[in-house]
Amino acid sequence: MASVGDDPRRYAFAVWNYRQGEIVAAMIHLGHELGLYKAMAGAGPLLAGEVAARTSLDERWILEWLRLQAAAKLLDYCGDDRFQLPDAALDLLVEDDHKSFVAGEFSGPDMAGILARMTESFRTGLGNSYEDGGPEGAHRGECRHWQAARNDLIPKMIPALAGVEDKLKTGALVADIGCGDGAAVLAMAESYPNSRIVGIDPNRHAIALVETKAAEMGLENVELHHAGGEDLPAEMTYDFLLTLDCLHDMTRPAEVMAAIKRCLKDDGTWFIKDIRSKPNFEDNLRNPMLAMMYGFSLMSCMSSALSEPGGAGLGTLGFNPEVAERMIRAAGFSQFQMHDFNDAGNLYYEIRH
Repeated sequence: MASVGDDPRRYAFAVWNYRQGEIVAAMIHLGHELGLYKAMAGAGPLLAGEVAARTSLDERWILEWLRLQAAAKLLDYCGDDRFQLPDAALDLLVEDDHKSFVAGEFSGPDMAGILARMTESFRTGLGNSYEDGGPEGAHRGECRHWQAARNDLIPKMIPALAGVEDKLKTGALVADIGCGDGAAVLAMAESYPNSRIVGIDPNRHAIALVETKAAEMGLENVELHHAGGEDLPAEMTYDFLLTLDCLHDMTRPAEVMAAIKRCLKDDGTWFIKDIRSKPNFEDNLRNPMLAMMYGFSLMSCMSSALSEPGGAGLGTLGFNPEVAERMIRAAGFSQFQMHDFNDAGNLYYEIRH
């Protein structure tokens, strides 16, 4: 008898598809709780602004939710960012006295706090920072981040960046901006003992976690700062800067890029990792995990990016290559190179003055 694990890619897809189902289920609950399905019932194709007007909720949050619902095939996408609730959804998601109504079943105790905060975000337009997630939130994705740092960043990616590995071996000043749980900081400090590795993050819980780990590992070449990327020094200081999977989470990414431009040495390198996505929603619809990605955006990435008034709100899929190059060049950088590390979920960029 064939094993269900004979095809590793199909097996991985099945596992992640269950995760996507969990995310979509939470978003169905939210749509029911906020009256979004009822607002769309029988109204034909609607823009996010039209749904916002019907519900008195924030347009940007509604747009991300609408895109998730279309990616999950629960709404019809009609082009030009218009979405329609199909008639087949009425008994299941709208008519709460119908025998087939099921929207009220989509909730779980582990999601309760997140959904409560998100409900308020839809009303105010403001999200929640990663620091709001408390100490436990700093551990989210920790194992995956360590694997990426030790299996990819150190042996594959850094050697592919012109001249960077030699500098790190000799002794360089490095900063990981938005370092999170510190996997990259600690892996680099461990691998390049002659270099000074600085971890910077606005989440005090994350910085405390990295401090503890650095002490446990006996690393004396780690320096940590509870700060945002916009707080980088004004003078040219760093040989190598990294922003790994975090620019789309930032409230003020353009200010961070300007700060990076100021503090990166003339011969320095800035390395970016961010989510693989395309500029147009229609093109992203080919991604079978798209609904889950929008769910991550609503629950964490876009929420973080909107956690301050006037936040950029890029969200999980908002830093596509066109946006990346436009913003990076607007910050004054002239050299923009994309790297293909055969990573299905992420894109990588090497930036120089």
